[in-house]
Amino acid sequence: MYRAILPNGQLECAAYEKRDHGIDCYDADEEFLAFVPYESLEALLAEGAYERRAPSVM
Repeated sequence: MYRAILPNGQLECAAYEKRDHGIDCYDADEEFLAFVPYESLEALLAEGAYERRAPSVM
């Protein structure tokens, strides 16, 4: 699972594909969820980032 961190919230996706101007997010059934432009994407985190106690620098 991944979390796309946006200025106004976050989007959970099971998979993503990099595009020229952003990422395509997909659910576990490989259904398209959303296109997120790089300008709106603050971070893309793997689920493991939330399992650590201390934050790490990426």
